[in-house]
Order: sequence, then structure tokens, then C-alpha cells
Amino acid sequence: MGAIVFHGERLRLARVALGLTLDQLGMRVSATRQYLNQLEQGIKLPTSEMRDALADALGVARHFFTMPVAGGIRPEQCHFRKQRTTPVSVVSQVIARGTLLDGFVSRLDRELDLPPVSFPDISVVNIRDVEDAADAVREYWRLGTGPISNMMRVVENAGAVVSFFGGVSERVDALSIDCVRPMIIRSEAKPAACRLRFDLGHEAGHLIMHRGLQTGDKETEDQANRFASAFLLPRSSFVHEFPRGRFLDWTAIYELKLRWKVSAAAILRRAYDLRMLSADQYRTGYIHLSKTGQKKLERYDDMIPAEAPELLSKAISALEATYRGSVARLMEESGLSADMFNHVSGLRLPEINNNDNNVVPIRFFI
Repeated sequence: MGAIVFHGERLRLARVALGLTLDQLGMRVSATRQYLNQLEQGIKLPTSEMRDALADALGVARHFFTMPVAGGIRPEQCHFRKQRTTPVSVVSQVIARGTLLDGFVSRLDRELDLPPVSFPDISVVNIRDVEDAADAVREYWRLGTGPISNMMRVVENAGAVVSFFGGVSERVDALSIDCVRPMIIRSEAKPAACRLRFDLGHEAGHLIMHRGLQTGDKETEDQANRFASAFLLPRSSFVHEFPRGRFLDWTAIYELKLRWKVSAAAILRRAYDLRMLSADQYRTGYIHLSKTGQKKLERYDDMIPAEAPELLSKAISALEATYRGSVARLMEESGLSADMFNHVSGLRLPEINNNDNNVVPIRFFI
């Protein structure tokens, strides 16, 4: 028999992706923290029995630990909202999950013609540059200047994979990962539709304006927020529709909200940024939303349809419908169990209709 091939880095990758400490994993496999640390460092090799126990405990295949150690996702590729204050353990967990998901998506990409990645690279210096970037991207994606009916489909048609990482941290609500096929990740499965749409615009802004840059500081976050605002509420249309006057017209503001699918708070901010509201008017509007309990959930939020990711689930269904057993093969190649796949993708493997032999289109209509 040949020597056991075991890459300790792969052990650490799976452990961190699950958010387990060495002690917690040790309790699952009846091993000490010191021993597991030596395995991860490559100082020791596990017995065949221990390798099997680790695979079972982590939800990976036995050969997961023998797979080549790829570069993986690097910290500078991740755009966190508060990079400097996000705990290292949370950053590590997101990077580990992103690396595993990226490995699966890369294999899926070789099997299907997924939407080509079309996030333009636009550098910005000031707010005027950000406004121009938002207009340029709308034109590049041929979206016109009207309301965007489905922001999720906009970013997925541009080639991004949108996913959900449950149980990461309350400090991380959304982030993006700039890799070959960009990923936009949320830590909450069902936020208000307006909030989700703005978050998608924010992360798209990072992927477009901040490629290769460390983000998470006030400047880059302000730029991403301004991009989302300008992208969802283009100036050329907004200046004609926002109700001007001495007093705020809440009826008209909520009508704008329902038409553009953007929160009332974001509408007020957009009007203030474009100098259509004074500082006093903006402050009055903010106080009104706070006093009426609308800081987190606004009036009419329930009337704006939720948007769910479609690209990954439909791609998997399309592949399986065309080539039976392909999804199982990709899972085997990735070394992931169904539970681990759910953990790193926020997605249950879809039920496959065995009577459907048609290929599901992977591009969506906005």
C-alpha cells in the first residue's frame, strides 16, 4: 500500500468553514486539540480510521483531504462592510466557505454556459466619479433609466453567484468576493426586499469600483452606498419624480418606494445627496421614520416582492436534467456531502424531475 496522502490545509479549510474550533472538532472525533493541530500543520498523518472519522464529522468525502491544495480565496478579495472590526474568526470562516463554494462553482462552470462575467472595472476618486460609474454600468448592462424590476437577476445576468451563509455573524450582513466568478453573499436569508436590493447594488459597486483594493473603510463604504443609490435611483429620472416642497410629501414618497422598490430612507438620502432636500428636511424625515418604528421594517415593505437567487439552483437543475448523475459527480469531485454543500451555498440540492429532458435556460429576463 502507498503512503497516506493527507493535506492538513484541507482539514483546516473544512473545519473553519463549519465554524468549529479545534476543541469542538476534537470532541466529535475523540482527539486532542494538540493532535488535530499537528494534523493541520502537516506534522503528523492520521490513521485511516481517524481520516474516516474526520470526514464524517466535517461532512466531506474521504478523498477531500487528498485533493490538491489550491490557492483559495484571499482576504483582499473579500469586501466586508466593516473589515477592520470584523473578527478574524468570522473573516476566516467566510473565506473558507467561499473557497469551497468557488471550487464547486468552478466545476459547474466547466459543464455549462453560465452567463459571462460582465462587471466592468471602473476606478473612482470622488463622488462625481461614482455617479458617472452608476450611469455607465446601467448603460453597459442596457438597463435604461427606469426602475429595475429585479435586482437579483441583474447581478446574476452579469455573472455573479448570489448565495446565503447562515450562522456566520450578526456583524456581517452582506459581502462580496471578487473571484473568477464573483460571489455576493448574505448572512440573512430573507431580509426586506428593498434592503436586499440595496445590498446587491452596494456589493456590485465594490466589484465594479474596488477591484484589487482593500475595502471596509468609510471612504469605500460611502462610495459603494452612493453607487447603489445612484444605480437604483438614477439622477436623470429621480430629479423629475421626487416631490419638492417645504414639507415632506409622504404619500408621494411611498408611491416612489413602490415604483422603484427602494426604501423610503434611501429615497430621502438620495434626495439629500442631490440637494433636493435641506439638512433640516432630511433630519425631519429620518426622525419621522424612527418615531414611527420604520428604521428596520418600513411601511409597504410587505408589498414589494422578495427576490431570491436563481442562477446556482437552475444551473444545477439544468445540468442534471440534461446529464443524469452529473450533480452527484460534481459533488464527488468537490469532495462535499449534501449537508456541507448546503452549508457553503445556502442551497438544498433541488429535486430533479426525471421526466423533463429539456435544458433549463440559465439566463434570465429582467
